Amino acid sequence: MGNMIELTASDGHKFQTYATGDEKSLRGLVVVQEIFGVNRHMRAVSDRLASFGYRVLCPAVFDRAERGVELGYDQAGAQKGLALRARIDEADVMRDIEATVAKLSPRPTGIIGYCWGGTIAWWGATRSKSFKAAIGWYGGGIAATKEAQTHCPVQLHFGVKDKSIPLQDVEAIRKSHPDLPVYVYENAEHGFGCEDRPSFNAEANQLAEQRSLAFFAEHLV
Repeated sequence: MGNMIELTASDGHKFQTYATGDEKSLRGLVVVQEIFGVNRHMRAVSDRLASFGYRVLCPAVFDRAERGVELGYDQAGAQKGLALRARIDEADVMRDIEATVAKLSPRPTGIIGYCWGGTIAWWGATRSKSFKAAIGWYGGGIAATKEAQTHCPVQLHFGVKDKSIPLQDVEAIRKSHPDLPVYVYENAEHGFGCEDRPSFNAEANQLAEQRSLAFFAEHLV
């Protein structure tokens, strides 16, 4: 189990971050939240990844709009999460991400995100040069900047039945980055990696986790 620490971005903004894993770990991960905040699920994901030998930080990106946000996976939670996301500038998100990865320096560090965080992980690969590897799980905003140049190895995961991310978007990403590993899971919906969602798919989650861990083991050296 971890604890909340406070970090400061380059513009002076102070934000909470869930920190877990051995502080002496030689490798680091930045885990990026869904639109539901740094809730029980995101803390559990962070703890799970830390158990494989990482020092993990999960920044509360919503702190720029509202502090202490932990939303449920219902319509009200989704609506509030989307509203909060709309209030936060992408450049400010990256300031928080850069401050988080700086806290893990000089470890080789990767970034992994889910839902909105999957898109932010893509930004970590294309708008930052601080990461050794980046992984996005069902990031709906990736296709919008699919032509962006990547500065580190990237791995992406999507579900065939994800109603919010059309397969044509996934294919467009593949076309823009033919050498980038993009995995698509049959019978998997949006949020297939979250056990608190009705869309949780244990088989897809397990396989995507195995691929993610192998990817980080290869590149965080």
